[in-house]
Amino acid sequence: MKQWFALSAIGKNRPGIVADLSELIYECDCNLEDSSMTVLGSEFAVLLLLSGQSDSIAERLSTACKRLEWEKRLTVFFRPLDEDPTTASHSAANRIFRLQATGADKAGIVARVSRCLANEGISIRQMDTQSRPEPESGTPIYTMKIEMVVPETVAEDSLREQLDTIGSELYVDLSLDVIAG
Repeated sequence: MKQWFALSAIGKNRPGIVADLSELIYECDCNLEDSSMTVLGSEFAVLLLLSGQSDSIAERLSTACKRLEWEKRLTVFFRPLDEDPTTASHSAANRIFRLQATGADKAGIVARVSRCLANEGISIRQMDTQSRPEPESGTPIYTMKIEMVVPETVAEDSLREQLDTIGSELYVDLSLDVIAG
């Protein structure tokens, strides 16, 4: 029977991290189903979705992850998933929206926006944030991009109004686009 695992790892960015992790997965007779990888500052971070059919996969992954932590100085976590993530789909009564926020970098942008979304039952599928100095003044400019699943029960006008209020209070430009549904 096919088993599913989520694996995450973080470590100082260097050539070979992806090779180390993919070899670990291969050596444990697993298949890499999905991945997301990024560099944050000087750290490399990865989240992987794995599957395999052997009865001893969990033990083999545990041993291999400990070895990789010791040999390559990575922090690695994995856990089994209760269900097949490819069949655990969102309801057809959901829409996919994209939200972008841009403004002077200040504390609370992500907290306020994500709490608003959570209160509406909106699930964040992907989020990217970045703070970079403005070329002319050097002022830190914060950009946040979110792809989210919005239930049909959420009124788009109401959501826009709530986000506009947050944008006004934080002096951040917010834009919301429907990309599916």
